[in-house]
Amino acid sequence: MKFILSITALGAALSARFASASPVELAKRAQPQGIDVSSYQPSVDWTTVKANGVQFAYIKATEGTTYTNPDFSSQYIGATDAGLIRGGYHFARPDVSSGATQATYFLANGGGWSADGITLPGALDIEYNPYGAECYGLSTSAMVSWVSDFSNTYYTKTGRYPVIYTTTDWWTTCTGNSAAFGSTNPLWIAQYSSTLGTLPAGWPYETFWQYADSGTNPGDQDLFNGDTAGLQRMATGS
Repeated sequence: MKFILSITALGAALSARFASASPVELAKRAQPQGIDVSSYQPSVDWTTVKANGVQFAYIKATEGTTYTNPDFSSQYIGATDAGLIRGGYHFARPDVSSGATQATYFLANGGGWSADGITLPGALDIEYNPYGAECYGLSTSAMVSWVSDFSNTYYTKTGRYPVIYTTTDWWTTCTGNSAAFGSTNPLWIAQYSSTLGTLPAGWPYETFWQYADSGTNPGDQDLFNGDTAGLQRMATGS
């Protein structure tokens, strides 16, 4: 069976690559806590997660155009019933089909958005290739075009630009550190440390920070850069 990589599975291998340059102390950041999960966390006690202070969750929905998370529905419903703000994410495979094709597949399998106050815009997880060449065989310009294709398709169908999950290292290597998305797409940055370093070009700040691949709660550990009211506004599109 083909191995399906999640954000969690990449964590340990990538930690050393997330070096910080302009430190911001994690201890001083009082933002809402979140987690992201995939089929690697098939059974999540969402009531306990909520009691632990988690306010939002991203759940893996799809990868490429052939994989859907078999646990997505139960995880999504569980997070909803517990009162979390939640959304789906898509693991990008720029080597197998166009950005538009994958955005359409994502939207058809859990990646949609509506202004209901509890749904986060879908996230594009674009990072190190677990199956081959780091940049999926694309040039930097071709990669930027692929991300634009995905992003614009998602926007056309939902009225929201997708969140982009990445690392500064991968983004610099594989997009040439493109600044093309900083004014439209919220940034979800992965950096496993107590300080947040340099962000990819174009983004003056992160919207989400994945700061650890394990913790008190299941899956990866995240922070929202704002307060609870800001998180709720993001789920309404305001």
